[in-house]
Amino acid sequence: MNQQIAFLGLGVMGGYMAANLAQGGYSVKAWNRTPNRPGVEVAASGGATIVSSIREAVETADIIFSCVGDVPDVEEVILGAGGVAEFAKPGALVIDTSTIGPNAARKIGSTLNKHNLRFLDAPISGGDIGAKNGTLTIMVGGEPTDFEESKSVLEVLGKTIRLCGSIGSGQAVKLSNQVLCALHMVGLCEAMQLAQQQGIDPNLIVEVCSTGAAGSWALANLGPKIIESDFRPGFMIKHILKDLRLVQESLKESGEELPGVEMSDRLFKMVQELDNGMGGEQGTQAMIRAYHL
Repeated sequence: MNQQIAFLGLGVMGGYMAANLAQGGYSVKAWNRTPNRPGVEVAASGGATIVSSIREAVETADIIFSCVGDVPDVEEVILGAGGVAEFAKPGALVIDTSTIGPNAARKIGSTLNKHNLRFLDAPISGGDIGAKNGTLTIMVGGEPTDFEESKSVLEVLGKTIRLCGSIGSGQAVKLSNQVLCALHMVGLCEAMQLAQQQGIDPNLIVEVCSTGAAGSWALANLGPKIIESDFRPGFMIKHILKDLRLVQESLKESGEELPGVEMSDRLFKMVQELDNGMGGEQGTQAMIRAYHL
């Protein structure tokens, strides 16, 4: 494990991912735009070396991970002044695990290629639980040789790792994944509402329905949080709204509409507006609050 790794972005998921790589035996230099965040401490406790600049993180790295927010954030970290493209050594492999959509991924990959840098788009699914336990699903787009080179490192982070095609393909699969996540949450909230209206203990919905055809990750992991009114984020509403925006933007080219996406988008936005506009900081399970307005 002589590969040097840089990890940029130590949020709810990135902190655990950096920690897992360090605990897996890799030398990890980690950076976050905002110091003193919980994820920074998680990464440091796991053995990652926290540095104060992108340059310090990436200039000796063989593999550079990024895990940040929206398209502008990724472009700033990777392509902006003082970013990865400026300071990474030639031939380094950049792996972005953010959700940014196929078009942005292809643009970043093309630009990095001009800097003699390689790129994989590798969006992730599994929330903070998957990040902590190293059981993420990782959907990868890029060259097969780059994928094979990175596979042993990705296996530290995830359980299901799949090359989906060329650059942008990982993002395309991830957007489909986010449609499923959004609509699972609608179904989960409405099942809980129906149980309440019928005087049924909602725990029965989790315990019984999880074993049948209606079973899902959302029901098993987020159902109990809805019951307990635990809205702490594993994946924030503001982030699923960003992903649904990317889905809707991708549909504009074809003129197609997805009614379920539009409905879940509306429900999440209702919660986002709560708490003086801070509702988006809560986990996606807080969608249930839209049913209690």
